Amino acid sequence: MGNQEEQSLKEAKRAEKRAAEEAERLAKEQTRKKAYLAREQAIEEAQKEREPKRSEKRAKGEIDQLAREQARREAYLAREKATAEDREAKKLKNKKQPPE
Repeated sequence: MGNQEEQSLKEAKRAEKRAAEEAERLAKEQTRKKAYLAREQAIEEAQKEREPKRSEKRAKGEIDQLAREQARREAYLAREKATAEDREAKKLKNKKQPPE
């Protein structure tokens, strides 16, 4: 066998090895990509499942907040009314008492 034939044979083996390594690299990359997409899909599905509960909880929180605000307003108005009634009662009492 000549030196040139040996060189060609070695080069052919290297090219074959590179092609095999490239195919293996592509297969691994495709596997990683599939795994990544599967994880992303699982996360997305889990979020979709939790969304109705989250929305319900948020709506309940808003309703509770509105109820607390309304109760606070009513309590404030009741205090204001009581204060006004007290003032009016004191006015009437002062009118009824003769000046000294």
